[in-house]
Amino acid sequence: MKNSTLIPALAMVAVMLVNGCSGGAKKGAGGAGAPVLVAQAVATNVPVLINPPPVGHVMPYSTVTVRPQVGGVISQVHFQEGQAVRKGDQLFTIDPRSMQAVLAHDRAQLENAEIQFTREQKLFDQKLVSQDEYDTSKASRDTLAATVQSDELNLSFTEIRAPFDGRTGSLQFHEGNVVKAPDDTLLTINQIHPIYVAFAVPEQYLPEIKREMREKTLKVQATFQNMDALPQGELTFIDNAVDMTTGTIQLKATFPNEDNTLWPGQFVQVVLTLSDLTNAIVVPSQAVQTGQNGQFVYVVKPDLTAEERPVTVGITYQGETVMQSGLKAGETVVTDGQLRLTPDAKVNIKSALSSTNATTTGK
Repeated sequence: MKNSTLIPALAMVAVMLVNGCSGGAKKGAGGAGAPVLVAQAVATNVPVLINPPPVGHVMPYSTVTVRPQVGGVISQVHFQEGQAVRKGDQLFTIDPRSMQAVLAHDRAQLENAEIQFTREQKLFDQKLVSQDEYDTSKASRDTLAATVQSDELNLSFTEIRAPFDGRTGSLQFHEGNVVKAPDDTLLTINQIHPIYVAFAVPEQYLPEIKREMREKTLKVQATFQNMDALPQGELTFIDNAVDMTTGTIQLKATFPNEDNTLWPGQFVQVVLTLSDLTNAIVVPSQAVQTGQNGQFVYVVKPDLTAEERPVTVGITYQGETVMQSGLKAGETVVTDGQLRLTPDAKVNIKSALSSTNATTTGK
């Protein structure tokens, strides 16, 4: 008895729900239409990038470990730790006094040998000394001349200078320390103008990278958190082998780095531009929907009805998706409100501002 009473009641509720839904659909189909946000498809140039952007690390263009070539006491340090230095700038002075004394002694020996050789040469010309005596005197003179040259070179090594423009690191020895050549490391200098960014990309990109590099210079950008400007560089190196364990190829980009934005050891996101698509048709990425038959967009026709248009999509760049087929420049597509639409449904175009206000009021 209870069941027979319940079934008609459920049937009546179902009919009311169906009538309510159909009434809502009709209301949306006519009159004001479904509220949507729209955008126009535009033709523009779109860069073709490595996606996802690889992570790279910043490397000095060149690094040198400064070591003494003669031992002794450091008598003076001519720079501050972390200071930028120019090629030829003096960094250290090793006490030269002992070498100056050795040089003075050997120069005196050489001067005496020169006098002896001049005398022997005159006697040899007069046939008063043998060939052996002449040769011995000449050899003694030449040996002392070489010794003096060696002394002068060692004395020059007491002034340690920067081999290139760069940035000094931490100072390992201070004034008064005794250093031993060539074992002790005095400091490390990094050349950061220009500077490298090393990164790896999947090997599938290698043929295209090599092809594009034959035709033009490939541009590279580096970015990281809190960066004011994006440093611009060029791809300058492709490794000679693919890493078999990761399936990637190592690349390097060179950046002028004149403002010291990049610093050795940093990790950065690398944007490598392979080529440019010219006059590509693009729409906001949120306009692209996926259905049972593939991807599509809702196109707003001149009579303000929605057309479900199948499309073939290409790459995405900065929130815009390239339409390879199915859409022309100037056509209007729905970017928000697609869930309210069916083919040929009436639409009511809203502005982004009014939509935001409506949402805030609803809250």
